[in-house]
Amino acid sequence: MSQDNRLSAVLHALLHMADHAGPLTSAELALMMSTNPVVVRRTMAGLREAGLVHSARGHGGGWELARDLASVTLRDIYDALGSPRLIAMGIPLAHPGCLVEQAVNHALGSAFADAEALLVDRLGEVTLARLAEDFSTRAVRHRRHHHEDT
Repeated sequence: MSQDNRLSAVLHALLHMADHAGPLTSAELALMMSTNPVVVRRTMAGLREAGLVHSARGHGGGWELARDLASVTLRDIYDALGSPRLIAMGIPLAHPGCLVEQAVNHALGSAFADAEALLVDRLGEVTLARLAEDFSTRAVRHRRHHHEDT
């Protein structure tokens, strides 16, 4: 099963948008997200429907944040992406009549559901503002370190 990296890719793009004066095109965001512009438009459409971004067509158009960073949580973005599975592990359904499989699946299913609920709750505690602040701190340290090396 392949990993679903949409949440981290979108967060990456949104932080670039927050750090950029003016709109970014789907092509520019596609480069940042290592994907193609069609995927960006499809992904951003869900964020637009959730009121997180807006877009303008034509020359000078593109995607921009629609809300203040402090008012957007990672949970908001996760929900706008359609609440993708956070835990890639699943339970087998190869032998549904097997009592051992039933016992294992019951235990694992409950544990996975609890873990996923905890993760989703945690996403609601982190804002884009917090991520942007972390990015800024890292950028300052990086520039300082780079300056010291030259």
